[in-house]
Amino acid sequence: MARIARVTIDQAPEDVALALAYTRKMLAELAGRETEQMIEPLELYAHLPGLLQGVGMMAQATAQLDGLDRRLHALASLKAATLTHCEYCIDIGSQVSRQWGLTNEELLALPNYRASALFSDLDRLVMDYAVGMSRTPVEVSDELFDTLRQHFDAAQLVELTHLIAVENMYGRFNHALGVGSAGFSDGMVCAVPAAVEASA
Repeated sequence: MARIARVTIDQAPEDVALALAYTRKMLAELAGRETEQMIEPLELYAHLPGLLQGVGMMAQATAQLDGLDRRLHALASLKAATLTHCEYCIDIGSQVSRQWGLTNEELLALPNYRASALFSDLDRLVMDYAVGMSRTPVEVSDELFDTLRQHFDAAQLVELTHLIAVENMYGRFNHALGVGSAGFSDGMVCAVPAAVEASA
């Protein structure tokens, strides 16, 4: 349960209520299911309608990115979510990753991705980047970035970096405010939070 009160659709001013209802509909389509707590993070952002609008615009722009394969998008975002230990992000990320083709075995193998035969070298490289970016302070070596550059053009590198950075922002926001799992993956396999990992 969140540490501060949510601004629910029935409590919100009309423009905020419309934004929350729209987001609820879009998330239900993305995840393939609807849950009671599915827009809890945005109900917290709704305390600041201008910020809610900005976060919503960023989320829409992010959802329209298509320079990366969906599998790599899912791996980058979900790996970052497991590193911040954000229950909400891991929950929805697991469900979306399934929708985008990741298997239950792959979800469970994320903590040990470097040793798993389920992941390609490119999969591991993307997750190495997520690990490095999710550290405090960030640890992305020139060698790692040069290897990424061999596989991705400049626009794809910006997209990949953005996906991981946004996931870190969402995860830290949700974790600090006590946002938990929303039930997107209830009854299904879900990725697990990562332990502290050695440098990639």
